[in-house]
Amino acid sequence: MTSPVATILIVDDEVQNRKLLEALLHAESYLTLTAANGEDALAAIAQLAPDLVLLDIMMPGMNGYEVASTLKANPSTAHIPIIMLTALNDRSARLEGLKSGAEEFLTKPVDRAELSLRVRNLLRLKEYGDFLKNHSVLLEQQVQARTIDLQRFRTAMDATADAIMLVSRSSMRFIEFNATACQMLGYSREELFLVDPVTLSAGPPEYMESLYDALIAGHGTNQLAETQIRRVDGSLIDVEAHRLAQRFGTDWIIVSVLRDISERKQAQQRLQHLAHYDALTGLPNRRLFYETLKSILVQAVQGGWQVAVLYIDLDQFKNVNETLGHAVGDELLGQFSNRLVQCVRVRDAVGRLGGDEFALILAGQGQQGAALVANKIKEMLRVPFELNGHVVGVTASIGITVQPDDAVDAESLIKYADTAMYRAKQAGRNTFSFFTAQMNTDVMARLELEAALRKACDNDEFVLYYQPKVQLNSGRIVGLEALLRWRRPGHGLVAPSEFIPVLEETGLIVRVGSWVIATAGKQIGLWQACAIGPLQIAVNVASRQLIEGDLAGDVIKALADNHIAGHLLELELTESSLMDNTERTIACLQNLKQHGVQISIDDFGTGYSSLAYLRRFPIDKLKIDIAFIRDITSNPDDAAITLAIISMAHSLKMQVVAEGVETAAQLAYLREHRCDQIQGYYFSPPLALAELEQILLEQKCLPADDDMPAVAVG
Repeated sequence: MTSPVATILIVDDEVQNRKLLEALLHAESYLTLTAANGEDALAAIAQLAPDLVLLDIMMPGMNGYEVASTLKANPSTAHIPIIMLTALNDRSARLEGLKSGAEEFLTKPVDRAELSLRVRNLLRLKEYGDFLKNHSVLLEQQVQARTIDLQRFRTAMDATADAIMLVSRSSMRFIEFNATACQMLGYSREELFLVDPVTLSAGPPEYMESLYDALIAGHGTNQLAETQIRRVDGSLIDVEAHRLAQRFGTDWIIVSVLRDISERKQAQQRLQHLAHYDALTGLPNRRLFYETLKSILVQAVQGGWQVAVLYIDLDQFKNVNETLGHAVGDELLGQFSNRLVQCVRVRDAVGRLGGDEFALILAGQGQQGAALVANKIKEMLRVPFELNGHVVGVTASIGITVQPDDAVDAESLIKYADTAMYRAKQAGRNTFSFFTAQMNTDVMARLELEAALRKACDNDEFVLYYQPKVQLNSGRIVGLEALLRWRRPGHGLVAPSEFIPVLEETGLIVRVGSWVIATAGKQIGLWQACAIGPLQIAVNVASRQLIEGDLAGDVIKALADNHIAGHLLELELTESSLMDNTERTIACLQNLKQHGVQISIDDFGTGYSSLAYLRRFPIDKLKIDIAFIRDITSNPDDAAITLAIISMAHSLKMQVVAEGVETAAQLAYLREHRCDQIQGYYFSPPLALAELEQILLEQKCLPADDDMPAVAVG
């Protein structure tokens, strides 16, 4: 039945699009006409009606919807099939197109195979519609006699990938269908003729009849509908149905084109699952957990019952990932989630919020019920986990909030539970903590402090104070320790103990530490060029600077930018910072030693204090912690430790600096036992730059040995 050559009108305001479509259609031996807008298209159709229209939606002047509506409203052009071309992929655009009369859609950029298939199918359906309209008597004879023309038509229908079925409304029986319909439903051709459309429908018996009558009445024609159809084995298959009613003598023929969308529906379901559930544990993710909590809170308000929220974080989970690998860490999270589900009732909710953080919703539970569940989780964790050949024991910190006591909305409850969880970690881990109003006050103050510190980094609010270090055998200042201070607007100088821990926890210490090194280097250069002369400055280095920053790069740049020798810059590190990422630390320090930079260990005696690690690092000085100096003249234990450190350092050819020297007696004792340098309030507190430069120019010194009192340790 297909004509040897079909004429297709291409309507698109883009020249390149028209040329591309012409090339694709010419390859299929179709004749083409083109129009650049809707008005030209209607004028061309009025002169010569094409067999099919490829119609762009978005055009200046008349858009595709208006052109399609105009064509379908005209009886002389209503039979011309329309394929709309669009870059829009939302459902509303498709529905609007179908409403205006389009039979099919193609998404830009157009796929050649899909274009060929859609054009061929619609041309065949059009030919068949024309055939029904103009040769109704012949069609009746063909259906009854199964003439060769019907066989040809059947062959044409069999070539399409969509199922096509023709139903007589009067008899509610199939009069024709294609091979795809048989394959889709699992019937042979003979079996499907014995089945009526009602049997295949997933709805009640009267559904198909009312649907067909609506089509005959002109409702729903040219609309796509998602529905289900029953296979021979009773299973349901998701299809997209396009139906129309065609008059046939005194009867009506219902033409249905069905496309199998099972794979698309399954993909949508998988995407839906991925959007709401954690891929690793199968638990609801943060998004679904929030939605669930909001829903439960609404029910709680209506029912007048409480809801408890538990925020759970595994203690030291990072260590498992770093020592055993992420695969073992993932296995731990999976096993933990399975155990966690067993700690709650069916009506409760469990979710993974991310990383090693989980949360529970206990419906109808207050503080007492929440505490019971928290203890149950702790008890559950007493049994170690077996992870790929490793036996691992873990604990958890748990924060608890209760609605309506603490808050009534989901965001606040989870935030407060998170706050309480951190308080449980601060209390030593492996415990649980209930949220209190004071915690929220503390958190808000902490957030305000963090924000102010970030602003301080941007606005240069930090300054350096300097505390002199004095050589005991000469009494002269031989170096300085640079100490970070913060001039907070509206607050004055903030105590270092209040803001330096926050800098370290937030990671801002890396940025600030880099600034300290650059500032100290600049100051050394300025003094070197004036009457004060070259003077060593020591800066404190945080552990995170070694791990996350470019310590070596910062130091070498400071030396080069200010043209200063490496020995004029000293780095003070704590014992614990040396132990983090040891190999990288050793390499960094050895690199700096090659540039002459001095390395000292701050607060020595409070950490590892091991000869083994002292030998591994290129250390020049040990600084005895103030805790040992404070009672050095009255506590024999502190005196013994101090003497041992001095002796050990000297045996390793290191210098010793005593911190926190505040009395003449402490000074005399350290002199007597050959300590190299001291610093502390006895000589000078940390000073601002102007005050410091004054004592440097005055060349302030310690009193000589003869002026010092005798010291006895008892």
